[in-house]
Amino acid sequence: MSEIVDSKIRKILDSRGNETVEVEIYTKYGFGISAAPSGASKGATEVTDYPEGGIDKSVKLFTSDISKKIVGLESSDQEGFDLFLEDIDGTENFEKIGGNLAVAMSLANAFASADELGIPLFRYLGGLNARMTTPLGNVVGGGKHAVNGTTIQEFLIASHADRAFDAIKTNAIVHKRIRERASKELDIPIGMGDEKAWVLPFDDDKVIELVREVAQEVSDKTGFMIENGMDLAASSFYENGHYVYRDKKLSRAEQVDFVEEIVKDKGYSVIEDPFDENDFESFAELTKRVGNKAIVIGDDLYTTNYQRLEMGISKKASNAILLKPNQVGTLSRLLKTWRLAKDHGMSSVVSHRSGETTDYFIAHLAVAIGADYIKTGTVGGERLAKLNELVRIQEEMGAH
Repeated sequence: MSEIVDSKIRKILDSRGNETVEVEIYTKYGFGISAAPSGASKGATEVTDYPEGGIDKSVKLFTSDISKKIVGLESSDQEGFDLFLEDIDGTENFEKIGGNLAVAMSLANAFASADELGIPLFRYLGGLNARMTTPLGNVVGGGKHAVNGTTIQEFLIASHADRAFDAIKTNAIVHKRIRERASKELDIPIGMGDEKAWVLPFDDDKVIELVREVAQEVSDKTGFMIENGMDLAASSFYENGHYVYRDKKLSRAEQVDFVEEIVKDKGYSVIEDPFDENDFESFAELTKRVGNKAIVIGDDLYTTNYQRLEMGISKKASNAILLKPNQVGTLSRLLKTWRLAKDHGMSSVVSHRSGETTDYFIAHLAVAIGADYIKTGTVGGERLAKLNELVRIQEEMGAH
């Protein structure tokens, strides 16, 4: 038995300096702690971060009511625990207690259950099926993550190596080299965005080429294969039927052609949210054209939501899904969505948020489910908390 005996809550700051919640859960022999991140670029179908009254309302509800009701619950029954959170809220989107409180509690409970058994979280969740994932990190940032940057929100690279440390280090080398190359053309200091990617005052086409060239250069020097990718977060610049870039304005059909060219002519093999979050048809057209050369990922399209993914599968909208725990509020909901994606042959990418904490749950989650990639930046303390945990996990798995 691993009944919950106590719990705590506190407010901490995320990487943007905003308040968020951190929850501790205790069983007789186990302890778990987790904090909720927050996103700037959010899909319209994500759960509610906090109820009316904000974070203080969530903290008050936990302290005065919820913390007492979870005492005696079986921690190892993750689905039962998460259903309790849904029942106590009573709404589909956690409008009463807040999705951030729900996810912090849900993930802390999983940590406590693993600790009670004396096994690492990735083994508790994934068993012997756990496998190492590939770090996918952003090196240039724009969109809602930066001011005066590219229209495209993230330019991504993924280094492939047997050792997680080598992949992480190679991603960081690309990140450094991007700055060196860009500095030669600019007379102003180069800053970073929310996720510690460089903010460059170049048009998108120039950055597409820059990242491709640097990745190839570093690949040649290190001997590691490096993939290029991007998260367009296209909903954020979709206006009145057009995609409005800094230097051009594209129709829906032109946007499909533009992204197809990025895959086929520029060699980008990871494409996330290339269209508006409700444009399943354009997603499907692109996937039809380039699905054998790239993974087309739905993030805002799905928001880790089971029903949204069902729609996407029926329309053959994409061949991959992004998974973020706080988009749906509980671990059980995320795993249900992931299983549906897996059953239909889709790739999976576990992701951080732009407003992060030093919580490293997603590193264990990505390994537990055997995600193809974990998207969690290249540098920065809150990003490295996840990346360095991958190194420890790989050691635990017996690979050094």
